[in-house]
Amino acid sequence: MKSLTEQEIRSAFVNCTKGQTKRLHVPRDLADRPWGDLDYLGWRDPQAPDRGYLVAELDGHPRALALRCSGPGPGPGRSRRGMCSMCLTSHSGGVPLMVAPKAGKAGQQGNTVGTYICGDLACSLYVRGKRDAGAGGRLQESLTVEEKIERTVANIAAFVAKVTS
Repeated sequence: MKSLTEQEIRSAFVNCTKGQTKRLHVPRDLADRPWGDLDYLGWRDPQAPDRGYLVAELDGHPRALALRCSGPGPGPGRSRRGMCSMCLTSHSGGVPLMVAPKAGKAGQQGNTVGTYICGDLACSLYVRGKRDAGAGGRLQESLTVEEKIERTVANIAAFVAKVTS
């Protein structure tokens, strides 16, 4: 993924109002992000733990989604195991359901799309082995890392398509 500026990120949101995009928290460490290892930029709002954001580059343009999270995300002491629908990484603390309002009139009417995504939104790093999900985090697969990346990108693109359709 190519690096993005705060303005590019804010203007890429498809499922929230201009006022909401002005108020949302964008990470201050954009210059330090491992852009070459990211299939999408994802982060949780430190001031509102039930909110997350995802920015994917699709057809050469960034598309950003505002998400609501079902739980506080990863952490110690959680006993439920779950698997991310995007990168297929298992987490012993469970995987939160993240729900995005649909874009446009459907979203204004309260329609949403949900999926299970790594609580820290770091699928790209798990797929590449740059972040460890703990015991049993990654299933043994015969796919190459490149094929796993392609699958993750396809899953993200499909989720964004559901939100924007």
